[in-house]
Amino acid sequence: MKKIYFVLLIFSHAIFAQEKTETTALDIQYFRGNVLPHTDDLQHFLQGHPDGILISLSKKTYGYEEWERTFGRPDYGGYFIYQDFKNDILGKVYGVGAQYHFYFLNRKLYFKIGEGIAYATNPHDKVTNSKNSAFGSKLVANTNFGLNYTTKLFDKFDLQAGFLFTHFSNGRIKAPNSGVNSYGINLGLTYNFETPLPVQIDTLLKVKITEPLHYNFVLRSGISENPVIASGQKPFFHSSFYVDKRISRKSGLQLGAELFLTYSYKEFIKYQSIAYPEENVTTDTDFKRAGVFVGYELYINRISLEAQVGFYVYQPYKSDIPMYDRVGMKYYLTKKIYAGLSVKTHIFLAEAMEFSIGVRL
Repeated sequence: MKKIYFVLLIFSHAIFAQEKTETTALDIQYFRGNVLPHTDDLQHFLQGHPDGILISLSKKTYGYEEWERTFGRPDYGGYFIYQDFKNDILGKVYGVGAQYHFYFLNRKLYFKIGEGIAYATNPHDKVTNSKNSAFGSKLVANTNFGLNYTTKLFDKFDLQAGFLFTHFSNGRIKAPNSGVNSYGINLGLTYNFETPLPVQIDTLLKVKITEPLHYNFVLRSGISENPVIASGQKPFFHSSFYVDKRISRKSGLQLGAELFLTYSYKEFIKYQSIAYPEENVTTDTDFKRAGVFVGYELYINRISLEAQVGFYVYQPYKSDIPMYDRVGMKYYLTKKIYAGLSVKTHIFLAEAMEFSIGVRL
């Protein structure tokens, strides 16, 4: 019996004495700025200076994992954002999401990137709010970019100030969907709940990562509505094949081609052929499009960030410019299978919010 008690004592001590590798911090920022009118129909939104609050709960890393040392010991965690557009048409938004902080200049400067979902209080309504061409639905995607200077204030408090860019859009899940971009300055405080841990320094020699070419098959899908309000939501299927080459621990390059089957686009062609006969658009105009693209992938851990720029090589109906772009996030379920979320746009105008599944061989 004494032996069993002794084993349990040692086991419990091992559990509770595990090495702590992260600490927790809470930061609260106030921000204020302006709406960036990227289309002519957004000029009437420039009535005030949007402001809001960004609250983040983050884990601070100290290099105990390889990816932490590679990226300079970033912070990661979740956020809550509240933004008042100071405009009766746009209303307010409340959002939540995930974010990273990447540090530079001896950890005095950090770059913030966040992605989440938000609730818009005053979306488009043909009766009560017909002028809102930015939001066609109450649920919208949210993207934030920030550049902040941070310094110790006293005890466990840090002071931070910088610039913040916010974007809200539903990815044309429902029309209208011009989206809203805003930019401004922010000021805030960070409270560190725990004492900083010793920094782990990677003393091993840097190993050059060499990988062969990998072949990727990706299916992206979702629903979208064409620019005609209340025209109905239709599914889309965007299939891609591309080759990627990992050139370092952090970076990979892509080259590929894809086919777009966007059924809301097909309905829009029919509408245009009837409503605007002078445009010489026929109902049998092919709605399919094909493109080629180049891309870049930033590998973090199981998560990676992706950006692509493409050009349509087949586009019978040219309602959009011949170039498109895509930004997104991927999560590697295994080394060969990944899932992702991305937004395909034509510069500032979103076409689709894509949910994807891919295979990397």
